[in-house]
Amino acid sequence: MHLVSLRPAAVMHRRTAALLDSRVDETNETRNSLVERLPAEALRTERHPFVRFRQGAAGRREPMLVGTRLLVRQVMSTLRGSAGVEDVAQTLAIPEPMVLAAVAYYAEFGDEVDLDASWAERAATGELTRWSAQQAALA
Repeated sequence: MHLVSLRPAAVMHRRTAALLDSRVDETNETRNSLVERLPAEALRTERHPFVRFRQGAAGRREPMLVGTRLLVRQVMSTLRGSAGVEDVAQTLAIPEPMVLAAVAYYAEFGDEVDLDASWAERAATGELTRWSAQQAALA
């Protein structure tokens, strides 16, 4: 990740600062982490209006398509093994513009989506290993 200093320091409205501090109290994130994450997600949402961010059970935030439970990485994975956008739209039961929205997001942030997919694959493998060990213990 490449960080850029934004000097002079940004000034924040008192009400916004209070909302930020409230969010810090509600989550496990630091104020600095939220100050980094929230504008980044807001700017991405502005550029990609059919994409929002969701926090999964493991605490990772991933881009997903609005009005669905589909993560961008899932749409892209389905697309890679398909005959095209129309095929994916039918398979996932979503409109073609939603598939294209995932493609547009991936075109800009594919490296991050690929990292999310790699992490999810490792997590799934770990869960399967634990489940298999539990099944063996029950046998």
